[in-house]
Amino acid sequence: MDGFNENDISHVIEADKAHVWHHLVQHKPFETSDPRIIVEGKGMRVWDATGKEYIDAVSGGVWTVNVGYGRISIADAIRDQIVKLNYFAGAAGSIPGALFAEKLIAKMPGMARVYYANSGSEANEKVFKMVRQIAHKRHGGRKRKILYRERDYHGGTIGTMSAGGQTERNEQYGPFAPDFVSVPHCLEYHAQWDLSGEAYGARAAEAIEEVILREGPDTVGALCLEPITAGGGVIVPPEGYWPRVQEICEKYDILLHIDEVVCGMGRTGTWFGYEHYGLRPDFVTLAKGVASGYAAIGVTVTTEAVFEMFKDDVADPLNHFRDISTFGGCTAGPAAALENMRIIEDEGLLDNTTAMGARMLANLEALMEKHRVVGDVRGKGLFLGAELVADRTTRAPVEERLVGAVVAECAAQGVIIGATNRSVPGFNNTLTFAPALIATADEIDAITDTVDRALGKVFG
Repeated sequence: MDGFNENDISHVIEADKAHVWHHLVQHKPFETSDPRIIVEGKGMRVWDATGKEYIDAVSGGVWTVNVGYGRISIADAIRDQIVKLNYFAGAAGSIPGALFAEKLIAKMPGMARVYYANSGSEANEKVFKMVRQIAHKRHGGRKRKILYRERDYHGGTIGTMSAGGQTERNEQYGPFAPDFVSVPHCLEYHAQWDLSGEAYGARAAEAIEEVILREGPDTVGALCLEPITAGGGVIVPPEGYWPRVQEICEKYDILLHIDEVVCGMGRTGTWFGYEHYGLRPDFVTLAKGVASGYAAIGVTVTTEAVFEMFKDDVADPLNHFRDISTFGGCTAGPAAALENMRIIEDEGLLDNTTAMGARMLANLEALMEKHRVVGDVRGKGLFLGAELVADRTTRAPVEERLVGAVVAECAAQGVIIGATNRSVPGFNNTLTFAPALIATADEIDAITDTVDRALGKVFG
């Protein structure tokens, strides 16, 4: 880059302030201050334009960089592939596309086909289109409704926001697509029924059945759920929930769509979050950690039974799935994804995630003993949340500005953590953590020690 001096990036900062529209950020403060610009990453750490070093406890800000920064082998895999063939539309195949699909399906008993896209939002859109097309092909267009759960998030397009369970994210973006219907959330900490444990989980699932019966089972085509709710508060469904959900879907011939965009690729200590619960999904969607952010890739995975529905009448010109994702034809994504999977396997990162996740959960539970503002900690693997409350008895959330103050104080001390952000009105009060799967015990302790100090400073 002509005239660029990496020791003086003042021009970069000015160009950013003048021309870049950042995600999720109010830009008015940048009239008198500078945006954060991250310039380098290595392992679990990143450095900003001022040279400040941070431990990244949210894997790129949005739980994506699962195998950490600076992976030369992934960069080499991408370079080697794109020099040979960078792109061809997904109507044809590619070597990395075929090999990654084969490797992925080997980890997913019962699943059979991989459809490539470029993001989690797009991968979820593909499922919605498949469900609608199946409704027309098999059910006279009637079985077209798609159920989604309160607090779950499935993407930022108008279609995926129609299945958006985070009402604050949806404000001012409607009207949305018809025939998307919400079902109640399953967070026992803010209980909707006077039950607990397995009984609560079963009751939360039965609330889905009540919606199905209200809408009419012959109108409901699919149920779309995150295995563990991410941005809506890191919610692990109670025992008893998932077996009942599976039964309900089978009872009413409803396709089960599991959105693994966050949980997939090792985040919870297994390759996919749904593995913890013995689920048999019809659709699984993946993105984020599939290539750890080294290349853009999203995938929709289906069973052979779903796939067969799109090729059973060759004479019908509308019979196949008439969809294309331009950048689903990029070869960098599956090339990076193959190397990403090799790293996870060869370095034993699933076991590390389980062990370090247990350590981090124990550390957060210790913080709950020390700080009364921590009302609940929850999660699985290296995907964890700590809900901050003003009163443990009523479980009333703390003010959002105080949650933001904790996040800011952690950053000031060199640790980047997350928080539920513009998700559920009045309940954006959960600190979120998703360190890379390579995290060490010392790094986990450093993260939670910093949170400890930040809570002490903000709340006394």
